[in-house]
Amino acid sequence: MKRSILLEGQKFQITIQRLCHQLIENHLDFSDSVIIGIQPRGIYLGRRIVEELKQIPGLPEIAYGELDITFFRDDFRRKDSGPLVPSSTHIDFIVEGKKVILMDDVLWTGRTIRAAMDALQAFGRPAKIELLVLVDRRFSRQLPIEPDYIGIQVDSIDSQKVTVSWKEVDAYDRITLLTEEFQ
Repeated sequence: MKRSILLEGQKFQITIQRLCHQLIENHLDFSDSVIIGIQPRGIYLGRRIVEELKQIPGLPEIAYGELDITFFRDDFRRKDSGPLVPSSTHIDFIVEGKKVILMDDVLWTGRTIRAAMDALQAFGRPAKIELLVLVDRRFSRQLPIEPDYIGIQVDSIDSQKVTVSWKEVDAYDRITLLTEEFQ
């Protein structure tokens, strides 16, 4: 596998900060907004964004939750890797009438986001749903889903893989493009 580093270190952190400022431009004090990280890897982005927003003076506490979508995916019965082990959902608020900002690390086919929107309905009917992603793989969509906030865009083919490493669990922040090398 050939590894190409797309973003790491200080540029990674600047990208997170830029996304925070874009959120502030659109949500001001977040009084009618909530942030929800999608399990399993979108929670690291959600947590990081909320922590960065806490550093900005004048912003009140922002409602944050984490959403498991395991049994809302349209392919969960097709997995051949044994029994599914769901993550946990932690949402201690109602989203009824709120602006919900869903967060995930990589947007690829759009199926994860569709599943998250289905799972979210158990917590009320939002006034609006927005999507923030760290990586947008633009040319691989299977559903008509587009992000409102984008860290970086990556033009990749289906055989390539984009991985996001988080210092909280992987010891460093990095976005990597993996490409099979054919001989």
